[in-house]
Amino acid sequence: MFATLRQARAALSHLNPAEVRNHAARTVRVGLIAATAYRYAVMEEALVPEAADPEDRILGMSAIFRGGDPDAPAQVDLVLYDEGIPAPKGVYVLYAQDLAATLQAVLHDDDSLELPLARQFPGLRSHVVDRIVQSIARENALFAFATALPDVIPSLVEIPWAFGEWATDTAFLTANQIRMAFMISAACGKEAGFAKQKLQILSIVGGAFGWRAIARELAGKIPMGGGLIAKAAIAYAGTFVVGKGLELLHRGQVSFSHEQKRSMYRDALERGRELARSLVQPRS
Repeated sequence: MFATLRQARAALSHLNPAEVRNHAARTVRVGLIAATAYRYAVMEEALVPEAADPEDRILGMSAIFRGGDPDAPAQVDLVLYDEGIPAPKGVYVLYAQDLAATLQAVLHDDDSLELPLARQFPGLRSHVVDRIVQSIARENALFAFATALPDVIPSLVEIPWAFGEWATDTAFLTANQIRMAFMISAACGKEAGFAKQKLQILSIVGGAFGWRAIARELAGKIPMGGGLIAKAAIAYAGTFVVGKGLELLHRGQVSFSHEQKRSMYRDALERGRELARSLVQPRS
């Protein structure tokens, strides 16, 4: 246990919340193109809902410029066209009823916009947080699987960061969940860092030993490699539930009900199993 704690401490030293904060603090100026004042208002409402926090509304609206606006800067960072208007190459369509589709198209070309878009535009925030949670959950599932059976995944090239030989699965997964906590906080317009999020971090670290014990127990009881799938699935589900709990916290709510947690964990566990199964399928 003490060796694991030492490794987890070393893993945490690799985290850089200042880098996350600086990334999220980037200002993204958005230009809108629509045919009528009403449609401009619809687009603005999608990005900055009227029900959003007043400070969030001020921040978001200050970075939005309508086409032909005399106060618009000479250049903006992102151009969004209203639905039904042919969009030229290099710009995107704002689907007011399907912001996830708009976000996917934008981030496919430039994923560095993920955190600043979420921080500035509350209408996009839940979609960005969901992307972060699913991405980190996938990374943790891949790592858990790779450490159990390294011949299946020769390298961790799919994971954008990884520790050296000293890092156990617990150290990596815990640190990666804390990195997720920093990202979610920054995406929600809150300060990311060890001091500001110490209670969240203590909760994540404290829960790490529980899922580790479950993963080892299942890995030992399920034959023919089934334990590998269980281990990856648990890493995915545990990370997913932690991420969704952090999102709820930033919305000002305390926690999920017991039944909500069970349902969410059960669904995430199945998604984790599907991911793990895809790793052991023979390649054509």
